[in-house]
Amino acid sequence: MKLAGKECLLCSCQGTMPLAADRLAKALGAPAETAPFTHLCRTQVESFKRALECSPELIVACEQEAPLFRELAEQQGYEGELRFVDIRDRAGWSEEGRAALPKMAALLAEATIDLPPATAVTLRSEGRVLVYGHDETALEAARRLGEALAPTLLLSGRREVMPPRVFELPIFTGRVRGARGHLGAFEVEIEGWAPARVSSRSVLEFEPASGRQTLRFDLVLDLSGETPWFPAPEKRDGYFRPDPRDPAAVAAALLELVGLVGEFEKPRYVSYDAGLCAHARAGLVGCTRCLDNCPTGAITPDGDHVAIDPRICAGCGTCGSVCPTGAATYAVPRPDLQLERLRTLLATYRRAGGESPRLLFYEERHGGELLSALARFGEGLPAVVLPFRVNEITQIGSELLAAALAYGADRVDLLVPPRKHEETAALRAAAELLEAVLSGLGYEGRRLRLLLEDDPEHLGEALRMPAEAAPIPPASFLPMGGKRQLLRLALDHLHEMAPQPREVLPLPEGMPFGTVVVDTEGCTLCLSCVGACPTGALLDHPDRPTLRFLEEACVQCGLCRTTCPEKVIRLEPRLHFGALAQEPRVIKEEEPFECVRCGKPFGTRSSIERIVARLAGSHSMFASPEQIARLRMCEDCRVIVEFEKKDRPFALGDPHRPRVTEDYLREREELEAIKRRLETDRKQGDGGE
Repeated sequence: MKLAGKECLLCSCQGTMPLAADRLAKALGAPAETAPFTHLCRTQVESFKRALECSPELIVACEQEAPLFRELAEQQGYEGELRFVDIRDRAGWSEEGRAALPKMAALLAEATIDLPPATAVTLRSEGRVLVYGHDETALEAARRLGEALAPTLLLSGRREVMPPRVFELPIFTGRVRGARGHLGAFEVEIEGWAPARVSSRSVLEFEPASGRQTLRFDLVLDLSGETPWFPAPEKRDGYFRPDPRDPAAVAAALLELVGLVGEFEKPRYVSYDAGLCAHARAGLVGCTRCLDNCPTGAITPDGDHVAIDPRICAGCGTCGSVCPTGAATYAVPRPDLQLERLRTLLATYRRAGGESPRLLFYEERHGGELLSALARFGEGLPAVVLPFRVNEITQIGSELLAAALAYGADRVDLLVPPRKHEETAALRAAAELLEAVLSGLGYEGRRLRLLLEDDPEHLGEALRMPAEAAPIPPASFLPMGGKRQLLRLALDHLHEMAPQPREVLPLPEGMPFGTVVVDTEGCTLCLSCVGACPTGALLDHPDRPTLRFLEEACVQCGLCRTTCPEKVIRLEPRLHFGALAQEPRVIKEEEPFECVRCGKPFGTRSSIERIVARLAGSHSMFASPEQIARLRMCEDCRVIVEFEKKDRPFALGDPHRPRVTEDYLREREELEAIKRRLETDRKQGDGGE
């Protein structure tokens, strides 16, 4: 079957799931050229090999045997693109499998979307590993690592340790006081660093301590059982912290460490555009959402912007989900491509005859196992539940949730792994924003759920619960633009279809939409807020003293409020669906003040008169009418008038000019000329006598 120019091989897995290929092809608008396979991975594997020879892009509707198919493709020298999609565990293996044809069509259509690979960063490790602990457990771990790596053992000195019969590795004592870095570049600060004494007899003894040392390692095995060296330690590549009391956990860490030598490519999970960042301006801090939510500490302040270290970033995607401007976006894949997957999935499901779709977001590492267990031992997924796999559940932002509802999902469920139960603040904030919008627009019923399930049976019960809300007519907009534009497209559709549409919708505090309220009487039009605004929401005018506001661009970062010297700005979170939000509106405008001497426009009348009223008669420099008049002059005229004044108490005449060689030479010539003239006169006088 041909799908979007790609060959697709279907298999019923030995007839264990219903697979009406002709109906499926019709639903996808594709020709049903052949019947589906029943045993593609074994007895019919030659058909797969023939497909490799003539298909530069091949989709196989089986994920279980993907390793086998990849191996066969490699043996055959296949240089095309090979993809796999699971329509068995996620659709066919279910009590409602016979009704799952629209879901199968949707999953196959989604698999045809081309997703460019993420760029990567390279990490290098030479196998220098620091083993830190208290006792023989650390000594034995370091000894075993010495067979493949270059370990250094650091003992805390808390317990007595019997010295090894042969010193196979360097042994030191000291306490770790700080660490930073990543796989291939850890820097560890150690206090009380001292080498082991070779004459140690029954108990390891150490030489006198040499103070603090900062040493570099490629890998770290922390067997101290103490406070982790890094935030979210399980996400720090190259840092292992198994429970020293659990031999199996220690052995697993050793096995993984042995393989971490060489060069490794790590995806660059986040794309960052500093030009859109609303973190700070002129030393004043505005938005800190990514800094507050990054679990690994990969994001740090960097002047007016932030810096994201891709070598530390663990790819949770939280920064992209909370960033109000789209400066930080998750790149695995980009937000617009995620929405394109979503649009294709839901649109194909409806075209194939499906009704009332419910969307399930999940991660493969956790959700994939649960869905597989549910398919094997339970009732399987309901036919109306469309599984949508994401790299990280925490990457989901408000734009993806809003688009899911706008494209026609009756309900959206988010399956959160147990290891991320503490990292759902940003996810809950995105759901809170959307729930506030839906409630304000008159939508009834709960449409978003976070499922903190780790049991397939309980998951199945939750997914079989009927939707509480009436369906929303699906949108057809194409996902174009950045994060904020995508969110706005979805929200505009929800507003258009709302039971109770409102032009202005109040939002809870902290939401990234809203307006600024300016006390115009106190505003002097200094326009400091315009210079501070990172998104161009506050604007001036090239020819007139004017303050304008574009509400659609405002992210409520608060930099304008912080910068305002008169403190006359406050924020008001809200959503404005009218046309006024998309066009700049004038907040305050004044006639420019004209210089009383030359007529040049400068400043505003209110600001100049305010300065005059404040300084006139209250300062010795502005006591006379002439001095006050200078306040009403432009910067050029003030200087000119000052130099035109006659009373110049510090004027000392022309400055003394230093004498130079030319002066002496000129004087010598003048003296010689005088002498010659006198000599001439004398001779003439003598001759006359």
